[in-house]
Amino acid sequence: MILAIRTTTGRENAVIDSMTTRIKSEHIPIKSLIHTEELRGYIFIEADDIDSIQEAMKGLPHVRGLLGKEIKLEEIERFLIPEKQVTKVEQNDIVEVISGPFKGEKAKVTRVDDVKQEIIVELLEAAIPIPITISVNTVRIYEKAKKEE
Repeated sequence: MILAIRTTTGRENAVIDSMTTRIKSEHIPIKSLIHTEELRGYIFIEADDIDSIQEAMKGLPHVRGLLGKEIKLEEIERFLIPEKQVTKVEQNDIVEVISGPFKGEKAKVTRVDDVKQEIIVELLEAAIPIPITISVNTVRIYEKAKKEE
């Protein structure tokens, strides 16, 4: 069974650390703990029974409660499987924005954040270059940066 635990937003990792320590020291039969950046304030916990989950979270700081409804794996599967990135976007590449308010605009990549799957770009046709942070999945490569030899 998979359930969701509500936590104080931004304290999910602290709750997971505290819970992991308790699970190991008290040998509580918990199978997994998961936190995704997209669902702030929630941790998913997997165990065979609800008593184990309640024992693992009892009295921990920043725990706000347990959502009683069981969650199907299919409902959270998209948070567990990373999105595929077909082409690696690199600094100085020229990209075309394919969705969002800047759709159709060409931009130069100034920075790449692989962890967050975001890039910072400057629009080429803008009078003043303003850095814009967008998802790497909302662009396609128009022209690869030339490698210096």
